[in-house]
Amino acid sequence: MWQQSYSQMVSDVTVEEVWNVWTDVNQWHIWQDDIEFARLDVDFKVGSVFKFKPKGAPTFSIEITEVVENSLFTDLTKLPLAKMYDKHEIISHADCIELKSTIRICGPLAFLWKRLIAKGIVESLPTQTENLLKKVRDVRKQPF
Repeated sequence: MWQQSYSQMVSDVTVEEVWNVWTDVNQWHIWQDDIEFARLDVDFKVGSVFKFKPKGAPTFSIEITEVVENSLFTDLTKLPLAKMYDKHEIISHADCIELKSTIRICGPLAFLWKRLIAKGIVESLPTQTENLLKKVRDVRKQPF
């Protein structure tokens, strides 16, 4: 098994604002510039499966395996002889919130998938987090 995390502390957004952007899967392509689309046609809950298409790669399915509203969700990508979990957490502190993403990969071919995709995902987490925060702040500015 291999695991790596990235976290960032922020004080100018709320838990609910982050959660609303994170769980709006069909809009991920707007703030994640490395994907063509993500499509969830059912509710955001444990057991739901969405389609995900990174730029330059084939479309695949991702399953939501854990949801705690306004706190965390985990998704699972099944790879040949490996599983990759992507956990997204919002951790409240006294004067800020912490956004934490953890990539974990396990299985007989975890070493291969770590090299092929997981390390690249981890390297993109700082940019992805900044893009998430920009989207959260942009949504706040939109009139209702």
